[in-house]
Amino acid sequence: MKKHFLKVLALFAIVFSISQTSFSQVSIGVSVRPRVPVIVRPVPPSPAHVWIDEDWAWRGGRYEYAGGHWAVPPHPGWIWFPGRWRHSRWGWQWVPGRWRRR
Repeated sequence: MKKHFLKVLALFAIVFSISQTSFSQVSIGVSVRPRVPVIVRPVPPSPAHVWIDEDWAWRGGRYEYAGGHWAVPPHPGWIWFPGRWRHSRWGWQWVPGRWRRR
């Protein structure tokens, strides 16, 4: 009985470790969230374009501003949900914006 229990426990540990590595997501935290630079919004290229305001990318060990551009929705009727800063136990983390169906 004890051998069977140890085999089941070992199998569970293997499956759990595989599932954690294949579905894990990297989050980078910083102690102070960066300030948004002042961006002058240019004229839209067409009425179909939507302004993507604030976006950040992790580059070179720090967050860099990567937003401030016009984009066309990937599908008609989709809207842009802006990214946001979220505070966690690792500090401030950027949650990227995304397109969603209305």
